[in-house]
Amino acid sequence: MQELGGRVAVITGAASGFGREFARLGASQGMKLVLADVDREGLAALERELAGTPCITVLTDVSRAEDIANLAQRTMKEFGAAHLLFNNAGVGSGGLIWESSLADWQWVLGVNLWGVIHGVREFVPLMLAQDCECHIVNTASVAGLLSPPGMGVYNVSKHAVVTLSETLFHDLRLAGSKIGTSVLCPAFVPTGIHQSERNRPDELRNTEPLTASQRMARDATAKAVTSGRVTAAQVAELTFEAIRANRFYVLSHPKILDSVGLRLQDILALRNPSDPFTYKPGVAPRSGA
Repeated sequence: MQELGGRVAVITGAASGFGREFARLGASQGMKLVLADVDREGLAALERELAGTPCITVLTDVSRAEDIANLAQRTMKEFGAAHLLFNNAGVGSGGLIWESSLADWQWVLGVNLWGVIHGVREFVPLMLAQDCECHIVNTASVAGLLSPPGMGVYNVSKHAVVTLSETLFHDLRLAGSKIGTSVLCPAFVPTGIHQSERNRPDELRNTEPLTASQRMARDATAKAVTSGRVTAAQVAELTFEAIRANRFYVLSHPKILDSVGLRLQDILALRNPSDPFTYKPGVAPRSGA
């Protein structure tokens, strides 16, 4: 998809982080925008910022199928098409995997995985019917390519998004469609994901205090995210470049490929998993959590 001007972009998780930068960049390219998030105030602020850009905001909980169905209906009613879909909304959780509560699993998988599932189910049929160049970007993470400790629930959600995206790529090719696909796998970038709890539904909040491992994961994630040198705006630029080039894998930190390669070597050699922090021991979590 080379020409973006006048095209319609649907962005979930639009009120902050990558979503907000996708919206800003889309506006600069002359796109029409459908901005979705659970953060009503954040959406309103972004809409004010983008005054003059054809756009609508839709309060959306991506974990709810009916909300994504409404998002698709609002998109078609307002603009009559959807050309670019960013399944971007995401939340984070950490700690030893057996200490994660049922609510942790329901919340993280509901947003990170089911949000993408609902987006694909609703928008791919619309795009196929349009029979024109379209593109879907699913936001995963390097946690979809590696399995670092203390991030079990998040890792599971992002691995699922990667394989969903790869399968979508093959299925769309099998169908002879004009829809491109990309999976975005960023490392730590200052996006606010470490503050995900602010948007956690009351019914899925934990009542028990954090365990030692969960506190460690929270603090380590906050430090890594806030100290990230690659910005969300730079990741948005990389993503739009991938869209134009019809490139599937989008990585914000190419040096992480050494660790990905090590994991693949483990699989090919049928050996036990190597430490995912082998090449960056300084960011590894402390033992004895």
